[in-house]
Amino acid sequence: MEFEFSASVIEWRGPAPFFYADIPADDSDDVKDAAKGLEYWGQVPVVVVIGDTRFTTALFPKDGRYLLPLRTDVRRAEGIELGMTVEVGMDLNREGTRPDVTRRNLG
Repeated sequence: MEFEFSASVIEWRGPAPFFYADIPADDSDDVKDAAKGLEYWGQVPVVVVIGDTRFTTALFPKDGRYLLPLRTDVRRAEGIELGMTVEVGMDLNREGTRPDVTRRNLG
């Protein structure tokens, strides 16, 4: 994986709660440098591995850092809860493959 880091799980309340892995500042800087030309509307397409679950998504910029969205199916598959620290492996999604989830631990 191109990037590996530990991130805290946070909640951002909008019309519905959304959960994100808060990418550390140094790692966010590295992603920003590597993602030049891949960003669209500030978002960066990525392929992510957490535990036994591999999925595609796009990072959201927030206060000079990136947030990694954690969909409900990913959180359930890996037992991820608010306040936890998760170990993340992540590559930039240079091929632009569409969002999907592979749950190796369920299948």
